[in-house]
Amino acid sequence: MYLEHFGLTAQPFRLTPDSGFLFMSEPHRRAKAFMDYTAWSREGFAVITGEIGCGKTTLIHKLLLELDESVVVVAKLFQTQLDEMEFLQAVLLEFGLNPQNASKADLLDMLNTFLVEQFVQHKQIVLVVDEAQNLSRKVLEEIRILAEVETQKEKILHVILVGQPQLNEILDQPEMAQLMQRVKLRYHIRALTDEEDGGYIQHRLSIVGASNGTLFPPETLPLIYQYSGGIPRLINTFCDTVLTCAWADKVSEITTEIVETAAKELQWPHYTQRVDKRRPKAARRAADGGVQDILRQHTQALAAIAARIGRLEALVPALDTIGKRLEAIETQVRSLMQNRGVQPRSDSTVDRKQGSG
Repeated sequence: MYLEHFGLTAQPFRLTPDSGFLFMSEPHRRAKAFMDYTAWSREGFAVITGEIGCGKTTLIHKLLLELDESVVVVAKLFQTQLDEMEFLQAVLLEFGLNPQNASKADLLDMLNTFLVEQFVQHKQIVLVVDEAQNLSRKVLEEIRILAEVETQKEKILHVILVGQPQLNEILDQPEMAQLMQRVKLRYHIRALTDEEDGGYIQHRLSIVGASNGTLFPPETLPLIYQYSGGIPRLINTFCDTVLTCAWADKVSEITTEIVETAAKELQWPHYTQRVDKRRPKAARRAADGGVQDILRQHTQALAAIAARIGRLEALVPALDTIGKRLEAIETQVRSLMQNRGVQPRSDSTVDRKQGSG
């Protein structure tokens, strides 16, 4: 490919999350600092969000590489489309336990016992969940309960939830209030600025031995930013395509023309145009979701009413029996009064006498 053509020792713009290439921009430094604090403090619960491709998973790998395994015990989950049982099993497996064929009560007991044992051994216990926006409400509730395991002074389990912006929408729902009271740190990783965009490209090229520090002249950087929007994964995709196009055309210097050629190959309009096209679809999905929520609520309300009506209908035979028994009792009372020479009075008779009085 283009490595020999440009004198590079490795591909500078791989899409896999490689912490060795991590560019610590200001937002990435802040997010990493929050992760470090959560892992090492005794009150740790952090929520880190960011757009797709902003470098969240790479930050997680960086954090995990730096943790001392002799002191820190970590459970890391990257597959999050799980129900409560699957979630608890996955956490226990990450901690090196065997949760097979255990009931939910057994799973919770195993996990709580493990947490306490590790705490007694002065270990830091950390749960890191990537793609946390996929977690169900019930699983989030399990996480809240686990986060409440504590001594009189300290929390035992430290939790780092990492996800896309939808995670914030989920956590801001009223039913998530108890969980959010546990969150000590919350941070959103923004996209890179145009200046950071250039620094990011140069940083990755310098790692793979670009002889002149950067293959991209200053005049190409604003164009790259316009197409990538400052999203690291998109920068990687775009710059890799630019280098491939230059190699295919046997060009040794990157020009604005080569950049535009790469955009055509990818069929990318400017990033802002792509985002604007997605917004109406996202708005429609949100509106559809709102309608579905309303329909779901009405369906639940109708089901509750139907259940109450069903219970009332079940009482009808009993009420009918009671009515018949009351009629029988009234008949017996009238017969008894007549046998004793007392004339029972109807309500109308009583009303007339009261009226004449």
